[in-house]
Amino acid sequence: MFGYLRDFLRRIGLDKNQSATERNKMKGFVPLYTSFEGFFSRNIFKRAIHGAGKPICSPPTVEVDVLERTSDDENWHFRLTGKKRRCINLASYNYLGFAEKDGPCVHATAQALQQYGVGVCSSRQELGNYNIHEELETTTARFLGMEDAITFGMGFATNSMNIPVLMGGKVGISMQTE
Repeated sequence: MFGYLRDFLRRIGLDKNQSATERNKMKGFVPLYTSFEGFFSRNIFKRAIHGAGKPICSPPTVEVDVLERTSDDENWHFRLTGKKRRCINLASYNYLGFAEKDGPCVHATAQALQQYGVGVCSSRQELGNYNIHEELETTTARFLGMEDAITFGMGFATNSMNIPVLMGGKVGISMQTE
């Protein structure tokens, strides 16, 4: 409701509009964004960005150091204050501790890089299959009590790109129940 009120105040010139607007000579072209996208950007996203997307200056461990920032123009530009705040990390994918500065993951990674080189960090389709890949799959299958297992590196679209191929291109859900 307040967003619509602010848009009205902007249209009649009582509130400033710092968002991107299309020039009049472009009116015959397809718009760059829908009216809702513009509304969302002006009235919701600009308010939410102050609380989200904060820059951190430490590894994403159990706690993170967040850089404090301020804005003088309704979150269009941010200025760092020079202060840091220690916060509990509730937004990281680091549940296995891979982002630590020191510890078992760091030491095992250094050892694997010495033994296998950087190729082990890439997908097998790109730089080949290593014995450690097969050892991981054998161990995983044995642990799960299965005949075989297949493993993938973690990353964007891992499940959405690989599971359909394994399912023969059929759309569906793959799951195992006991």
